[in-house]
Amino acid sequence: MAQRRVTDFFLRRRPGPRAASLRAKPNWRTPSPAKSALPAQVSTSGGSRKRARPPAEPASDEPTRDQPAPPARRRLRLPADVVPGPGSPAASGSPEHSSPSKKTKKAALSGQLPQLAPQKDKVSSKVTLSELKSCLQRARELGARAQGLRASAPGNDGVEPSVLEAEGHPAEPCEEKAPAYQRFHALAQPGLPGLVLPYKYQVLAEMFRSMDTIVGMLYNRSETVTFAKVKQGVQDMMRKRFEERNVGQIKTVYPTSYRFRQERNIPTFKDNVKRSDYQLTIEPLLDQEVGNVAPQLTASRLLQRRQVFSQNLVERVREHHRVFLASLNPPMVVPEDRLTRWHPRFNVDEVPDIEPAELPQPPTTETLATAQEVLARARSLMSPRMEKALNDLALRTAVPSSPVSSSPVLPATPPATPPAPLKGVSQDLLERIRAKEVQKQLAQMTRCPEQEQRLQRLERLPELARVLRSIFVSERKPALTMEVACARMVGSYRVAMSSGEMEKHVQLLSELLPDWLSLHRIRTDTYVKLDKAADLASVTAQLARLARAEEML
Repeated sequence: MAQRRVTDFFLRRRPGPRAASLRAKPNWRTPSPAKSALPAQVSTSGGSRKRARPPAEPASDEPTRDQPAPPARRRLRLPADVVPGPGSPAASGSPEHSSPSKKTKKAALSGQLPQLAPQKDKVSSKVTLSELKSCLQRARELGARAQGLRASAPGNDGVEPSVLEAEGHPAEPCEEKAPAYQRFHALAQPGLPGLVLPYKYQVLAEMFRSMDTIVGMLYNRSETVTFAKVKQGVQDMMRKRFEERNVGQIKTVYPTSYRFRQERNIPTFKDNVKRSDYQLTIEPLLDQEVGNVAPQLTASRLLQRRQVFSQNLVERVREHHRVFLASLNPPMVVPEDRLTRWHPRFNVDEVPDIEPAELPQPPTTETLATAQEVLARARSLMSPRMEKALNDLALRTAVPSSPVSSSPVLPATPPATPPAPLKGVSQDLLERIRAKEVQKQLAQMTRCPEQEQRLQRLERLPELARVLRSIFVSERKPALTMEVACARMVGSYRVAMSSGEMEKHVQLLSELLPDWLSLHRIRTDTYVKLDKAADLASVTAQLARLARAEEML
């Protein structure tokens, strides 16, 4: 009785269809095989999902010593082809499924599930087929659209890259841009602005220096200078590629620097170069010395040739700068001897590259490569009759040349129209503004380095005047020595500056405003005296006005 209650308690606590069926049964004894055969047949004939128990061996109800008593909870054995689904009663664990009415409905629906499964597969196959048809139709429409775009704009010149990518055409890679340290090389140069060379021109100047060094070493020891030797030496010095194109650029910039020839029978001591092969030889052009002595490429001559090469490079940039000034509105003309820096809008690093000059090429031996050459060679072997027949055939099959087309008439350039933001502005006002801007740029391009330094100091003076006054107010002294004042100003100014440079600023400040700041020389020290009662705003305004006035000069 105790075992029965304990088993009944655990079965009631565990949810599931088996527990619900056991709660409905009043008898908890294990049914005998004879009694369970009839319900199994009825359930099978009714079409329910209840599985029949396997036939048990005949045995007595009472346990014996050899055969133990059957367990109170028998384990349900499922056939191999029956797998409980998630919607089956065995898979659901909620107690509401254990009611008889819902069991009957699910048993009725379980017979229809095998029939609905093929229908679901058919629906999924139909959906997949419809998706494939729609994708195919979309691909055909895109193909027709791409053909229309090709027909309307040949070469895809007028089609946007996004449209081409949508049609399936990969966008063409854009031109490779130079690195930023090359495109903005002129802006990153230290020191005062001047006639800075583009990055590629500076690299070419360094190549000329390295080439001249190698050529001088080989020429001074009376060794034949070949391009192969110079190329290896320059590449070792610069860690950059050195090709014949760079030699052609050097010849373009400095035509009288070397004499180039193609020679052979030069010992190379290399397996890949034969002695009979032609090689490019390089000979420096030097002035003949007095006394019929062979000239030497000394260090002073190397330095002189390097300066000439740099001047030629600057002259080439000047030509592009002159063209740029002529294209401005209004055009500007700057004397070459007064030009100290480029125009602010002139992009130095976008100057076109130097075209390489033509170098001597090895003579080509005559070889017959085409049938026309063979016929021209064999013309002397033909009979006059055959030659005349060939000439007549050539005249009959010759395509008549097209008439010379007249030079196209260039359309007249329309008058320059002002941009949209300047519509309604007086033309005279625009002309005055442009003239003033041209005057300012002209003064900026012809300014010497000393004036540039003075302007930079003038721009710093308003802020330095405020710093100096605050130092005098905090010190509560009528005068300070130059060393103390400069040291305090260096510590308080936002830009790092030396004491000597700060002293030059103080002297310039006393030169421009002697009534506000004065310097007094007493024995070996210089004292700075400041008028603290003066209005600081008027002082800074006067300094800014002086800086603007000197900038326009």
